Amino acid sequence: MIIKGSIYFNVKVGKSKIHGKGLYALAKIPSKRKIGSLAGEVISKKAAREKAKLNESISIVELWNGKALDASVMNNELRYINHSCQPNTFMRTLGNHVEFYALRPIKLNEELTCNYGPTHHDGKRKCNCGAPNCKGFI
Repeated sequence: MIIKGSIYFNVKVGKSKIHGKGLYALAKIPSKRKIGSLAGEVISKKAAREKAKLNESISIVELWNGKALDASVMNNELRYINHSCQPNTFMRTLGNHVEFYALRPIKLNEELTCNYGPTHHDGKRKCNCGAPNCKGFI
């Protein structure tokens, strides 16, 4: 099943100091506003974990229903939101949908970040977020 995403603010993909590519705000984003929803293919959690083992960069969100949303198969810029231990967005899952909201006002040209929480990396991947409260690993 394919989930179509949407983005409600102007954003751009660019080089990130955190990891590879990141997503940047092209306009100020007010606190608590929905930024958009992730596009992707709904796959089994087992298939998602197998795919995650094979890739350096992961664009997969596990859902609560034993499924996962694989955003790597769709051209939706929200998949470039990198992890931070002090994020400016949060992720909400609703059924097969993944939405991002601003935790605080986001400045023009600021990179959008989200605390991924438990990940496919099992705490073994070095975190490069640079936040004062960085845990060191994802």
